[in-house]
Amino acid sequence: MFYWLVTAIFAYLFFGFASLADKLVLNGTPEGMSRPKAYTFYVGIFGLFAIALIPFIKFVFPSSMGWTWILLDALVRVFGLYAMYLAISKFDVSKVIATIGATQPIFIFILTWIFWGAQTMQATEILAFAFLFLGSVIISFEKNIKFTADYLKITIFSSLMFSFDYIFAKETYSSMPFLSGVILIQLAIALFVLFFLFSRKSRQEIFSKQIVLEKRKQWIFMFAQTIGGAGNLLQAFAISLAPVVFLATINSLRGVQYAFIFIVTLFTSYFYPKFLKEDISKKIIFQKVFSIILIIAGLALLAV
Repeated sequence: MFYWLVTAIFAYLFFGFASLADKLVLNGTPEGMSRPKAYTFYVGIFGLFAIALIPFIKFVFPSSMGWTWILLDALVRVFGLYAMYLAISKFDVSKVIATIGATQPIFIFILTWIFWGAQTMQATEILAFAFLFLGSVIISFEKNIKFTADYLKITIFSSLMFSFDYIFAKETYSSMPFLSGVILIQLAIALFVLFFLFSRKSRQEIFSKQIVLEKRKQWIFMFAQTIGGAGNLLQAFAISLAPVVFLATINSLRGVQYAFIFIVTLFTSYFYPKFLKEDISKKIIFQKVFSIILIIAGLALLAV
């Protein structure tokens, strides 16, 4: 258990760095940067860089069933990304991420039961999952979330697609060597986002001058994608290592990412406000600290 847990924690720390970099990119960025097809395309096309890993591993092609899992995983990830960026373009980003993060463990838990049947967990493992889940929900909780039909439709769809991603990724890594599976999934994602180019409207959105960043922010965007890619690799490795019963728990560890972002944001807001500043009230600090205590308690129970 220890190896997948540590790997997942490091994955979410990497995601935290990527999220902070995204904040710097989006701060003061033109509205066009939030265009869902453009963001999905550029994030997905980074999968082509996975080709560079092939000479350094013993690459293995999958079976016909393995290809099925790879293509399904790539497809649901593209759908999930597009729906998430669509929601972000319409609603507040923090509320969107909070809703997706709160519902995803529930979907993963249900899908795990559907695909592999009822799973047995010890009492401490159930309690750890509960602490991690509650900690993740509370730390990301935002006031005044308006649950309109459009909001719920997009965010829940995105959450469901990302949940299927966990299931199909686990099936992929169970059917073939890990790195070969990762490379093929990334290449399949890059292939699927290329279909955006068949639409003239999508091409205009993707290659619009409005989404061109200033040089400094281009480097930050590249850093965010690189560090986020490393986080994705670590998360995928954790999924490959963990028993299926802990897939929902891995997702609930997202609270580690939120806690890291909060601590860094609190530090920079106080000492380096010109770099990154957010207004943080005492009530918010209490909410975050209480959440972090729950997350630490959940991690402690898993590590026992």
